Amino acid sequence: MERLKVFSGVCACALSLCAWLTPARGISNESAAVAPSVLDKAASNWQEFHSVVGKCKMHFPAYPEHVSEKLSMPGDEYELRYDAYISSMDQQAVFMLLIAQYPEFVDESYAQMSLEGFLNGVLSHNPSNQLIFADLVLVEGHSALDFFIRTGGVYFKGRALMVKNSLYLMAMECEVQTYDEGHYNHFIDSFHLAK
Repeated sequence: MERLKVFSGVCACALSLCAWLTPARGISNESAAVAPSVLDKAASNWQEFHSVVGKCKMHFPAYPEHVSEKLSMPGDEYELRYDAYISSMDQQAVFMLLIAQYPEFVDESYAQMSLEGFLNGVLSHNPSNQLIFADLVLVEGHSALDFFIRTGGVYFKGRALMVKNSLYLMAMECEVQTYDEGHYNHFIDSFHLAK
């Protein structure tokens, strides 16, 4: 099974954004109809999760597992911290929220360039990654990138969002035949930054 191949590559690419970090530069639909009653029933079973580290909340199909790590960046005098929250749904889809915290000197005006660099890194990480679509959007007033990637029989669909010195990566990975637009939309639309 190819499950989590794209996810692990994306994590590597998210962390590789550190190469874009310098004080001068900053960091760098397919739609299926879902009956509202079916979506409402599925969504009612989801659990709201609050990330203290990321100062955000989001729904997951089950309480997510948490992985946290600090990485010392070679040649630099700072650490990159990331937290990943991962939850699966009936062995058919994996949902994740990754929050990478970059140093305080990151310039948010470079968000669009950083998001495009992130996507290019994901695509070049594995030659079999095929981009279905990518769109720049605004989410709660911040630059974000919606993307949809296919790798063999696996879909990886998500949103990357830059807020000051934090990268939020929300994504669903599943086999092509188990793709559910309603679950994906509920997951992505449930994300909110703490006010």
